[in-house]
Amino acid sequence: MAIIQQILFLAILGIVGWLVFKRASLIRNTILLGRDENRTDQPALRFATMLRIAFGQKKMFDRPLIGLMHFVVYAGFLLINIEVLEIVLDGILGKHRLFAPFLGSFYTFLIGFFEFLAVGVLVTCTIFLIRRTFLKVERFQPSRHREMNGWPQLDGKVILLFEIVLMIAILTMNAADTVLQEMGSGHYIPTGDFAFSHFLKPLFANWNETSLMIYERFAWWFHILGIFTFAVYVTYSKHLHIALAFPNTYFSRLTPKGEMHNMPDITREVKIMLGLTDTDSNTSAEENAIPERFGAKDVPDLSWKNLMDAYSCTECGRCTEACPANITGKKLSPRKIMMDTRDRLEDIGRIMHVNDGKFVEDGKSLMGDYISNEEILACTTCNACVQECPILINPLDIILQLRRYKIMDEAQAPAAWNAMFQNLDTNQAPWKFSPGDRFNWAEKLRNEV
Repeated sequence: MAIIQQILFLAILGIVGWLVFKRASLIRNTILLGRDENRTDQPALRFATMLRIAFGQKKMFDRPLIGLMHFVVYAGFLLINIEVLEIVLDGILGKHRLFAPFLGSFYTFLIGFFEFLAVGVLVTCTIFLIRRTFLKVERFQPSRHREMNGWPQLDGKVILLFEIVLMIAILTMNAADTVLQEMGSGHYIPTGDFAFSHFLKPLFANWNETSLMIYERFAWWFHILGIFTFAVYVTYSKHLHIALAFPNTYFSRLTPKGEMHNMPDITREVKIMLGLTDTDSNTSAEENAIPERFGAKDVPDLSWKNLMDAYSCTECGRCTEACPANITGKKLSPRKIMMDTRDRLEDIGRIMHVNDGKFVEDGKSLMGDYISNEEILACTTCNACVQECPILINPLDIILQLRRYKIMDEAQAPAAWNAMFQNLDTNQAPWKFSPGDRFNWAEKLRNEV
């Protein structure tokens, strides 16, 4: 019987590994559809940023209570996986509590510590589920934010229920295990009671040995299969940020948030007009070529970092909650911009999957089919969304590139904007009067005094 369980476990482990690898490869390939962008400078500063923001959860603690609860779930996820390592090795080798004979009493302490984390995760996830379901936190409500309709709203609840059930499974498994130890069952190595599961032992007080062994094995399989299911599920969920938050913060922009990057092609043309540079042999033909497109129409026009941002989005809605355009009732939602970008990437991924990894045009584009003109024109470029994001995602960069495409490539700027552009060109100011008249208001005040 033990050898059959080993073979079955190895088969499941192999299938899960293949599914995760296949999915990760597809995500990587869709991210690499983006334009090249160098984000490898200042590695020490980048590493420090990753440790502070992703590992240390610094921006989560802008809201201390929520930050603390999120940290409990985060720490539990990281550290409980050490116990998962033992479970995986047990499954591969056909053992039970492989590390117990080597660690002795420290093993009991270690599992007790993991149980402490498991209880913390269970309680915190329950609170988060109550907040989403009954307290109805505004930024998660589809009645106010259309991007939260359907699956996005359900996804957050599913993962919380998943965590709660897994924590219950591991605690009851440990309780049944210690009861079997007290019965002297030969397969169960004596470890003594664990920190929290011993409170659950009365649940199994009247169970016979066979029933206890069946439940313990059921809970063991349920827990590890749940972990495997979670590993696959995460690659399709907003919870992919569990993995991508680290590279995403490492490759984040190091320049000030308010600094907008000029378009190199436009900068070069302006310099040529001003006589600051020319098209001589010092520049290559590629550099002198007219760009195929100004701004971004579809995801291949964005940078690979923009696309990684989209996959990293946690859908927490802090960006949208802080957006002044959204607060005043306009359609713009920075969270929706990121979710739409990811949806477009997912659609492209499906196309690549059936075309041997190649992207075949499907007649759709990010601008127009997923994101509307009204959304991108509502942006005030205030950087509130960038400031709020707990993992340094930059929705504004995508909005600016889409807007540049509509205005510079398709010449679809609003009439009021065109008037402003003309005034800037002729008067060096957004207003329709001569630069020489700019301080007339001050002259009037002086005369009144």
